[in-house]
Amino acid sequence: MKFQTLTAVAALMLSAAPAAAQTVLTVNIEPATTWVRNFNPFNQTSARQSTLDFIYEPLVIFNQFDSNKPVYRLAESFTLSDDLKSIDFKLRSGLKWSDGQPLTAEDVKFSFDLVKRFPALDFVSIWTQIDGVEVADAETVRFTMKEPTSLAAETLVQIPIVPQHAWKDIADPVTFSNETPVGSGPMTEIARFTGQTYDQCRNPNYWDGEHLKVDCMRFPQLADNNQILTATVDGTLDWGVSFIPDIEKVYVAKNPEHFHYWYSPSSMVAFVFNQESANADNRKAFSDLKFRQAVSMALDRQGMVDIAGYGYPTLNEDPGLMGELYKAWADPSVTTDFGKFATYDEAAAAALLDEAGYVDKDGDGMRDNPDGTKIAFSIIVPASWTDWIDTVNIAIDNMKAVGIDARIETPEEAVWSQNLISGKFDAAINSLPAAASPYYPYKRAFTEADKGKTRFTAQRWFNADVEKLIGEFTHTADLDKQKDIMNRAQRIVAENLPLMPVFNNPNWYQYNTSRFTGWSTKENPFANPSITRNNRARLLNLLALQPVP
Repeated sequence: MKFQTLTAVAALMLSAAPAAAQTVLTVNIEPATTWVRNFNPFNQTSARQSTLDFIYEPLVIFNQFDSNKPVYRLAESFTLSDDLKSIDFKLRSGLKWSDGQPLTAEDVKFSFDLVKRFPALDFVSIWTQIDGVEVADAETVRFTMKEPTSLAAETLVQIPIVPQHAWKDIADPVTFSNETPVGSGPMTEIARFTGQTYDQCRNPNYWDGEHLKVDCMRFPQLADNNQILTATVDGTLDWGVSFIPDIEKVYVAKNPEHFHYWYSPSSMVAFVFNQESANADNRKAFSDLKFRQAVSMALDRQGMVDIAGYGYPTLNEDPGLMGELYKAWADPSVTTDFGKFATYDEAAAAALLDEAGYVDKDGDGMRDNPDGTKIAFSIIVPASWTDWIDTVNIAIDNMKAVGIDARIETPEEAVWSQNLISGKFDAAINSLPAAASPYYPYKRAFTEADKGKTRFTAQRWFNADVEKLIGEFTHTADLDKQKDIMNRAQRIVAENLPLMPVFNNPNWYQYNTSRFTGWSTKENPFANPSITRNNRARLLNLLALQPVP
């Protein structure tokens, strides 16, 4: 009865389209108990996940589903110097912001200068990588790099480009909620915003308006996977990104002609311990390699895939973090030498804990630190992510089976993310986004300058040799040399096991063809179609959609 009521309320809400809208695409990006009006593209926690790409278009999208080829957006070209130390981006002619003001190279320079003046905005630590940015002419901006890098373009396009005239007088851009954004992307106008739904509509000055056939995107507030499931199977949602158990039976069978999904291997999911120094007694063990190895061996990864994930994820037992997604980069000798530490073996886990001195000293049935202090910690997971909650519960059962006292905590997604960024947690389940090569997840996870800026450094494990190798990777475009560098880096990571991989998530993607066609599909995979905010190519999927007559 509860879900029937929710469905009825959602249907009533969604029936009232904006008066000017001809086509409304109803989508789900993020679960939430209520919407907060925040469209700050630099905000990594509380901003709406429809902000990047749809409101603020990138200079270029690198299409991972097409050999990482550049798809030019605000920029029409870029030129990397022969010494790999500078790069020019040439903007399209006649670009405008959604308020009609010209979008020029000055706006690009301003955006990069802004994150330099306010380092809290620099969520990719761009100013550790560039020396400067200058305007060559009204449509050309030049970047100089601190070190030669073959990946300059891929790195630079991650920074959002914002309008100088709208942001130059903002006193504190870090806390700025940007409630009425001026943007460059296809969907900049916030036509309606309530705690239960918001409509993000067509940019009247969008440069690529000819290809945009959707007038508005609608975001109904859905609190968790159960509510998302209800809205998905009753046909309310056109485009979704969620875990749906037994999807063929629960979703596809309801309307085989129009209800579809396509899952491809994506982000790596792993358990992490907060290894920050000077932690409380209950975290002492986290910096002990043998403890991490033992916990990793205690994890029933296949059970997580089969039970929590309904078989959708791809098993990942690679201590070097390559897995199926980056198998072309994997060094087999790393798995030979360290693979046992990422493979389920309860008896070996218990034996290693005994060897390392983690025994039950107070007789409560749970192991203690070698000095007698208790080991007791929580593992945080977003409250709405039911498949991950089930995964964590399996992990907790696994840990208790070898005498480790762990419990689950389920904050809302924004709180979970902020805790990972700030380091206010014991242990967590986390993920690293899929990319064209393992360089990107390695850089995200192991760059110390990024600590406190993104959730990907949550484990707070850094290694000077790994960072040096990450830098060397970009100094060459030679694939053989890059593979040699990555072989050395993955060996160090496997030796230290800072993350405990368990599986690779599917690229969650459900789509409904009853109102729109043109979707990226398994048969026509022109771009990554997931609507998650980590996927810039979601913009390409939107622009390909056509309303059903």
